[in-house]
Amino acid sequence: MKKIFSIILISIFFVFKSNADIINDVKVEGNKRISDDTIILFSGVKINQKITDTSLNDIIKNLYSTNFFENISANYENGVLLIKVAESPIIQNILFEGVKKKSLIETLKDNLFLKEKNSYTENIFKKDQELIVNILRSNGYYFSEVTSKIKKNDNNTIDIIYNIELGDKAYIKSIKFIGDKKIKDRKLRNVILSEESKFWKIISNKKFLDIKRINLDEKLLRNYYKNNGYFNVSVESSSAQIINDRDFELIYNINAGEKYYFDKLNLDIPDEYPADSFKKINDILNNIKGETYSFKKIEDILDEIDEIAQTKDFEFVNVKYLEETKGNKLNLNIKIEEGEKFYIERINIYGNYITEEKVIRNSLIIDEGDALNKILLNKSINEVKSKNIFKSVRSKTLDGTKEKMKLVEIEVEEKPTGEIFAGAGTGTSGSSFSFGIKENNYLGKGIKLDTDFTISDETSSGSISIFNPNYKNSDRTIKTKIERSVTDLMSASGYETDKTGFSIGTSYEQLKDLYFSPSISNYYESIDTSAAASAQKKKQAGDFFESSFSYGLTLNKLNQNFQPTDGFRSSFFQSIPIVSDDYTLENVYKLSTYHELKEDMILSFNLFTKAVNTLSNKDVRLSKRVTIPSRRLRGFEKGKIGPKDNNEYVGGNYGSALNISTTLPNLFEDVQNLDLKLFIDAANVWGVDYNSNLDSSKLRSSTGVAIDWWTPIGPLSFSLSEAITKADSDKTERFRFQIGTTF
Repeated sequence: MKKIFSIILISIFFVFKSNADIINDVKVEGNKRISDDTIILFSGVKINQKITDTSLNDIIKNLYSTNFFENISANYENGVLLIKVAESPIIQNILFEGVKKKSLIETLKDNLFLKEKNSYTENIFKKDQELIVNILRSNGYYFSEVTSKIKKNDNNTIDIIYNIELGDKAYIKSIKFIGDKKIKDRKLRNVILSEESKFWKIISNKKFLDIKRINLDEKLLRNYYKNNGYFNVSVESSSAQIINDRDFELIYNINAGEKYYFDKLNLDIPDEYPADSFKKINDILNNIKGETYSFKKIEDILDEIDEIAQTKDFEFVNVKYLEETKGNKLNLNIKIEEGEKFYIERINIYGNYITEEKVIRNSLIIDEGDALNKILLNKSINEVKSKNIFKSVRSKTLDGTKEKMKLVEIEVEEKPTGEIFAGAGTGTSGSSFSFGIKENNYLGKGIKLDTDFTISDETSSGSISIFNPNYKNSDRTIKTKIERSVTDLMSASGYETDKTGFSIGTSYEQLKDLYFSPSISNYYESIDTSAAASAQKKKQAGDFFESSFSYGLTLNKLNQNFQPTDGFRSSFFQSIPIVSDDYTLENVYKLSTYHELKEDMILSFNLFTKAVNTLSNKDVRLSKRVTIPSRRLRGFEKGKIGPKDNNEYVGGNYGSALNISTTLPNLFEDVQNLDLKLFIDAANVWGVDYNSNLDSSKLRSSTGVAIDWWTPIGPLSFSLSEAITKADSDKTERFRFQIGTTF
């Protein structure tokens, strides 16, 4: 009986104990603005919930995460949970003292995490102080100093006051590349973003010293070298030396090392995986053996593995690769293995105060409920980075609320995404001036807005482009463009054209490296002629409306789009008339190939062909006739070859050009800002629909040398050429130059 009585007492004790650990009621104290119900909702607590030390900590953590409170405590007694809070003060005003420029104040306010009328949080306030310093430095105020104070007002509000001493702006007076760099300064200047300060650079912010931009420059330099075979490249240091009170000399110390070549390439897959699924990977490895090392080639292989990883059979696959060197040979071992089987419970995104969350989520390859695949997670993060609207993108995985589930947290740091640019150029072919504004994250929707205005000797044009990378969540890009151009050839040829219209199209990767870009355009064109115009031109004067469907197919196999050294790019474009006066069908084909013959000696072939024909009995309009771009036929004056009607060059229905060139690295090797090329150009324009007697079947060709020179006022290119074959009616040009700069 004693034992039974003891058991009953112990049972009663545990019953009361378990009941005591249940929340029967929740009370809130200390709140003035925020209601009890809202605080209880934010805390995540529920009636009849069991209470533990862990759950108390979670309640406090949940409330702190709202940033509405500066102090929180939670205590449990006799079935009642008491939550005491001290509300964070409301920010009434954010003031900047010492800054008079309104645009700079607006930039600072727009980028701060804390906003007026929001709750004040100490740790975010400290982040804002660091952010202000970084923004000032990116705007050239490298010597600026920032202090702050908090002014308390009535009704639990505060004013945040930033006292800023701007100091002098820090300009980049000169940029130097030193060390065993192996690549000339002229090319490296085009790789980095920083640029030297010149008196005419009145718009560019890249002339100011900015530590973050310098760090990005280092990354761009490393990637450029690695894609050109320099596996062990190191940007050993970059330093800014003060020349005087406000000018710096920016120095990049580069050790390129030796150029490497792929040697032994191996793919290691688990025995249970079918080898046929990875046959394409083995084929790629076999094809690149013996080729110059390129990090992009490795990325292409990983992209292929990504595609395999997206199938259900390999959803938990992970990949590692090991690079080993021997002499100037590099062995690559890619190991594919099956990872732990976890699923994504939730994806949390932080830090996007301007950018809409869907912009980030739409860039992710992974989604909630998917298998957690490290390859696809890393690719998703890279996709977000590639949008170029964030300073940094970081991710981490945490344990989920259930077994085999994981939380993915992505934190982004936003940056200014607008840009103003201007440039000017002059040369033997004429002068031009351009101006524009770009925005990469319009209204926080990830939409790119681009305006461009150009004025040259004969043409003035303007355009506004809107590029939506994910139209209505369709994973399809939509590009809309409104443009107008006026070409004034009254004095030279007796006519003027005025063209206005818009186009809408899309572009996407149809297959690996194969891009498809269809569009529909509608244009209104007016052609005016003078008394000096020929009878044929006067016949084509008038107003025209045209609607057409166009598409392009581009196969891009270049090792890099900027300054390629290997691979090819092949493009075909066709424009099909829907509603037109003359129903002109246009076809264009372009091919560019690059081959590295030896160290820094690149052989390139460029082919251009174009054909325009009407599907009606009318002649091809003046503005649509084929002419050869001046850069594709040196040694001849611009537009002064091909069919000629009396004294006028009228263009043709067909045109083609072939350009062969190679760099000559052993000449002017010690001149860092100059490159020399040897070239052969050949081209022709033929076919005149309204008069076959004007046809010109003579092949035009020339050879010569071209020099690219980075001068103190901008890049200068000039060529000295000699015509090999020509027609009697052609006008030749032995010397040509073009120089330009940005502002």
